[in-house]
Amino acid sequence: MAAGFLVMLYEYCPPFYISIVSLCFIITVAMVLGWFGFDVPIILRSSDDADSVANIPEKRMVQVTNPFALELGSAPSSVTGGVVLRPRCLEECTLSCYWGCGIQGLQAALHAHRCGPPISTPQRFQEALHFQYQHVQTFHIETEDPGERLTQMPASLGISHFGVLPRACYPLVVLLTLAEPDTRDIYNIVASVTVVHVPDEKYQLSERILFQYLLTVQGNMYELKPLFMSTGDGSQAESTDPAPDTEQERPNEAGGPQTGTTQEDEDEDEGAAPGAGRDCVVCQNAPVNRVLLPCRHTCLCDGCVSRVQHCPMCRAFVLEAFALCRRPLEDEQEGHHRGE
Repeated sequence: MAAGFLVMLYEYCPPFYISIVSLCFIITVAMVLGWFGFDVPIILRSSDDADSVANIPEKRMVQVTNPFALELGSAPSSVTGGVVLRPRCLEECTLSCYWGCGIQGLQAALHAHRCGPPISTPQRFQEALHFQYQHVQTFHIETEDPGERLTQMPASLGISHFGVLPRACYPLVVLLTLAEPDTRDIYNIVASVTVVHVPDEKYQLSERILFQYLLTVQGNMYELKPLFMSTGDGSQAESTDPAPDTEQERPNEAGGPQTGTTQEDEDEDEGAAPGAGRDCVVCQNAPVNRVLLPCRHTCLCDGCVSRVQHCPMCRAFVLEAFALCRRPLEDEQEGHHRGE
């Protein structure tokens, strides 16, 4: 009886026929979009589909001690007026400022570090540069000295700009190395190279750090990159306060040079959670402790990171993630696995 009634509706009621076709079309489109990974409203997904999101791969990180930290001072910078630098070092260091450093010379120096003896002294860096710079200024930095240093080019050189774009040289390259030979055997990181843009007559872009590299005694090179922390009002803030401890990804097993994703904002004091005071943007309850890659947004807790495929801040697809600080439970589990 019911089947006959449905057949009658199908034959003599066009709205019923149209609604059935429309429903089938909507269900088919939702299945296709869900299969290819597009965002589909949750009302079209069953609870089983919501729970079957694949876990984000965990990037294994190792913690090392970085004896160098460098920031730009708050004073305005220019080629003629100079740049204020704020170095902070765990040991006595040498701060070397190379004005007008050739781009090809710097690339050759970094290549020489990977292929030859590591760069651990200013003299070795200058030789690797092939002396492709216009002026060098050197400062001695005491241990944990919070003072600022002003570096500038002599007026006698008569240089007010470094030409129009594209340029053949960087305005300023800053090198930090350990001053005492005995301390170079203590740290895995032996030098820090920072490329700084300085505004001049031809290019008025404000001063900023373009690149930062850490050079290790094994000939590896790690680039420091900023993390983007979520603030309490939902906006984003770039973490720029470097501290002595840094986390680096493991070098490749072959022992060859590898550029890692070490970043200055991962650098946090031991025992202090980098996301302290910031709650997860998803659950609004647990503290932030996960960095999403490749966008580097730091906005999720340990529990919510396994439930997302796209970054909640920029909607970029998440390829990997790593923890800012290790929880006691994770350390206990890792020790248990090693014991087995």
